[in-house]
Amino acid sequence: MENKELLIENSHKRSESYGVEKNSDHSNKILTGEELENILTINKELIEVSKIYIDMVFSAVMDNEFIIVLTDKNGCILYIKGAEENNSKLGGNNLEVGAYMDEQSIGTNAMGTAIKEDRCIQITATEHYIKRFHNLTCSAAPIHNTKGEIIGTLNLTGRRDMKHPHTLGLVVFGVKAIENELDKKGIRDILNQTYNYMESVIDNVDKGIMIVNKEYKVININKLGVEIFNIDKDLIISQDIHYILPDLGNVIEELENHNGDIIKELKLKHTSRHKIKLVFKGLKHKDNIIGMVVTISYEKEGKDNKNATGAFFTFNDIIGDSAAIVNVITNCKVIANSPSTVLIQGESGTGKEILAQAMHNYSVRRRNKFVAINCGAIPANIIESELFGYEDGTFTGGKRGGNPGKFEIASGGTLFLDEIGEMPLDAQVKLLRVLQNGRVTRLGGSKEIPIDVRVIAATNKNLKREVQKGNFREDLYYRLCVIPITLPPLRERKGDVKMLIDFFLRIKSFQLNKSIPELDKSLYNKLLDYDWPGNIRELENYIENIVNLDGRSSFNLWEFEDNQSVEIDKTYDRKILKDDFLSKEIWEDDQTNGFLKNVNTEKTEYMVNTLNLEELEMKAIHEAVRINNHNMTKAAKTLGISRNTLYLKLKKRK
Repeated sequence: MENKELLIENSHKRSESYGVEKNSDHSNKILTGEELENILTINKELIEVSKIYIDMVFSAVMDNEFIIVLTDKNGCILYIKGAEENNSKLGGNNLEVGAYMDEQSIGTNAMGTAIKEDRCIQITATEHYIKRFHNLTCSAAPIHNTKGEIIGTLNLTGRRDMKHPHTLGLVVFGVKAIENELDKKGIRDILNQTYNYMESVIDNVDKGIMIVNKEYKVININKLGVEIFNIDKDLIISQDIHYILPDLGNVIEELENHNGDIIKELKLKHTSRHKIKLVFKGLKHKDNIIGMVVTISYEKEGKDNKNATGAFFTFNDIIGDSAAIVNVITNCKVIANSPSTVLIQGESGTGKEILAQAMHNYSVRRRNKFVAINCGAIPANIIESELFGYEDGTFTGGKRGGNPGKFEIASGGTLFLDEIGEMPLDAQVKLLRVLQNGRVTRLGGSKEIPIDVRVIAATNKNLKREVQKGNFREDLYYRLCVIPITLPPLRERKGDVKMLIDFFLRIKSFQLNKSIPELDKSLYNKLLDYDWPGNIRELENYIENIVNLDGRSSFNLWEFEDNQSVEIDKTYDRKILKDDFLSKEIWEDDQTNGFLKNVNTEKTEYMVNTLNLEELEMKAIHEAVRINNHNMTKAAKTLGISRNTLYLKLKKRK
């Protein structure tokens, strides 16, 4: 690209050839009356769209005495912001609506030269052709339509001593925003045209049809579609498509990354008779997906979806815009394509598997399998066969021909190891070997099978502490924790609770075939203020309870929280088997089963009546369940184990 000096020199030569007077104090061409009205009418859309962003730019510089000017493609001024406040401060320059700022009319200036050169430019002081503008600095950029044609310019004018690169940057920002808004309007026109076409034909076809925009809002749906979903049309129009298909995932992103239509099979919540087949066809504008036409038909049960990968969630399915969760999503997008292992740490119910699926679906592995295994829910004696597979004859009753493990099944894709902190030490040794070598050997076999698996592990435990306790191998910890990701608890995402409440109210209402309940203001505020120790899972279950009872609830979370906190203060101030349990403090039997009371502090604590570890463990479990009012999530948290492990231990004792 030619340098700026040459560009200005060429513009000055053109200005001279046009006969522009250097001592001129006004444009050679100024429209008034009917001519001006016609120009303003022709450019009405450009003016209305631009005003919003002109105000935004002006608010950023208004203390600096600038004027913002919008012109049409020929340089005719259509709109001015700040002239009344700043004209006199800028030397009383004659900028007015209807005046032409092209080079032929007023010589070298940012607006006219931006049009001539089709580029953004900053022109200051003597770079202007006429002397009247020598006290100014002007930054301008051309505005283009969707075809790439110039339709106008945006210009920022101030005193010459205010010259700064950021002023041109502000103008470019404003232009991009204007172009994007005009683009969106074009998209709306396309969707409306499709909508109008549908009106005459879609009610006469033998499939359900929906039109959905890029924001997943349903624009229209035909009669058969309404019948399939068993819901009033008025309740669907303008709703998010996830309201009626909560398990759908991010189809727009799939269409953007896939050539051709997307086919999905889903089961509706209100009927067990059929699955429905959904075919998503993208609507394009300038090669970008702006929406989709969805055809819906019934599918017979038993027909497998051959293209299912096992990962249904994307980053768009993670509800919330708090800084805490946005930071997590941003980091996960950056590392999505890395082959390094990821360790997701977070409390129970924070959505660790959803995040793992989102990373898979954002990566180059998205067309391959996502395989999940819960290390805390599988008995210790079979976890190795689940992970690594087994050969024929290894086990009595084993599958003839042997069986591949999760690593083999996930090869080419992602293996999600949930509750990795519950994995037995023996299995940890073998897992470490597989992660290091990239090869797996089935139980009962000797052949090493090469695998290509991206491993994402998750835990609600502090693995460093588990390493110190001897429950987790240090070398495996560092092998898994190449990329650590911490999911924040819901109490640290306060701004997201409202969004989650509204989201769950919608999907639970649809799943239960009920209308969305209107919550009492007092109840709603308490939901926003509650800490949600069970995180998103607890919130989801509570909202389902509310929807079932048409806006009421069968239990009171915050009262339970208050009572529980008092009870914990009284009965669980010290932890079981704490080092100072048999300290010099005076303890006496308070006649309650299994408790000691401190005479000095009035605190009580669980009493050790046996040294049998299994019995101690079960007493601790039963007491944790009792003091948490049988809330298993909180009981597990009190004990420092996962909920699945808690259930397994209770089941083992039955």
